[in-house]
Amino acid sequence: MNELLQGIAFLGGLSLVLAIVLVVANRKLSVYEDPRIEQVTDLLPGANCGACGMPGCRAFAEQVVAGKLQPGQCPVGGPETAITVADFLGIDAGSTERYVARLLCAGGCDVAVQIAEYDGYPSCRAAAAVTGGFKGCVFGCLGLADCEDVCDFDAITMMENGLPLVDAGACTACGDCVRICPKGLFELIPISQHLIVQCKSLLAGDEATELCAVACTGCGICAADAPEGLIEIINNLAVIDPDKRQLETEIATYRCPTGAITWIDKQQFADVTARTQTVAR
Repeated sequence: MNELLQGIAFLGGLSLVLAIVLVVANRKLSVYEDPRIEQVTDLLPGANCGACGMPGCRAFAEQVVAGKLQPGQCPVGGPETAITVADFLGIDAGSTERYVARLLCAGGCDVAVQIAEYDGYPSCRAAAAVTGGFKGCVFGCLGLADCEDVCDFDAITMMENGLPLVDAGACTACGDCVRICPKGLFELIPISQHLIVQCKSLLAGDEATELCAVACTGCGICAADAPEGLIEIINNLAVIDPDKRQLETEIATYRCPTGAITWIDKQQFADVTARTQTVAR
């Protein structure tokens, strides 16, 4: 009987010691989490698109609560969400320049040569895997709508000429179209940037225009007309220096022989590739 009581006492004592150890460990090893993080996360759109540069809304909320990011850096939520979060935290909403996805190709089926018929899985990535695609210009848009399919914000619509149309008003700059395009034709550009080169071809002169009537030929006229350093011809392609955007001028587009360099008006909310009526797919 004494042995039984001793056993019970031993187990009870051991249990008490272990419980104390667990309590102490919990206090020593626990990581404090600001309860505001969860609340800010609930105030955000929940798109988890990564447009803010963070892997998701919760990660963005953590940075905002920590004071490392501002609420205004969430492009999907817009001003209303930014103000709501800022008011909740008692901080400045902040602001950041809005970006929009731009297609840097104007070579639709009306102006670009198609050298083959593609009969396969309807995907730009699939078509690109087959000798680079079916267009004469291997740098051009294949028009099989991977970008439209991946856009969660319905900001991209395919046009009759086979090019995607970006609605700048709906675009959140999430970058999905940038990542999905096998030709690397989408770029996230500040919405305040007016001057863009709608071509990625590295061919020069007649070699380029034989395949696409609106290709950049690398002639250098735009670079000569623009303020010094704004435009440079690299590998037969006009390239705009993003650090000198304050120098941009519409004059650079006036003498372009193919119209490859374009000026987007401030009030224009649709991508400049719109030349024909859009159609529902």
